[in-house]
Amino acid sequence: MNNDYQNYIEQILSTWEKKQREGALKIIKKYGYPQEAIASRLIWYNNGPWKRTVVLRDAVPHNLPTNHMDFLEQTVDYRTPVELFDEIARFDGSCYPARTRGEVTVICDKEEANFLFVNLFHDIVTGRRTVDEAKYTFESISSPYLEKILFPNQRYTNDPGIQYFGKEM
Repeated sequence: MNNDYQNYIEQILSTWEKKQREGALKIIKKYGYPQEAIASRLIWYNNGPWKRTVVLRDAVPHNLPTNHMDFLEQTVDYRTPVELFDEIARFDGSCYPARTRGEVTVICDKEEANFLFVNLFHDIVTGRRTVDEAKYTFESISSPYLEKILFPNQRYTNDPGIQYFGKEM
């Protein structure tokens, strides 16, 4: 990594709020400098267990499990059964599947929380926990839920849908 790029990243981060800047520096320390950087976000690809990590300059308030600001978005390949999309939405708005891409993204303020949310998401999808059980067991959950992804990587997860018309639109 050249010094110009490092200086560019430092320049970007100098304009960010303290929490987001500290969160970005923690991810840089763990995974190195991002592959993409613009004023509003830093992006890593295939970093550790994640398909993609994005640290956002602009945070969003979130109240589950306690009041905090969401700015660390992390994604894995995952085919979510369509019939569970409502259940996942009921679980938490900061954990969302993308059907066509075949991904699930979690967003919080710490990677440990993202590990927790993606693992609870998987528990819901596989029937290990109900939404209510997942929502109300945060205090009793500890390692390894907070340390790593507890399910195997999925492959070929995208779902392009079914073509209903004879030609492209």
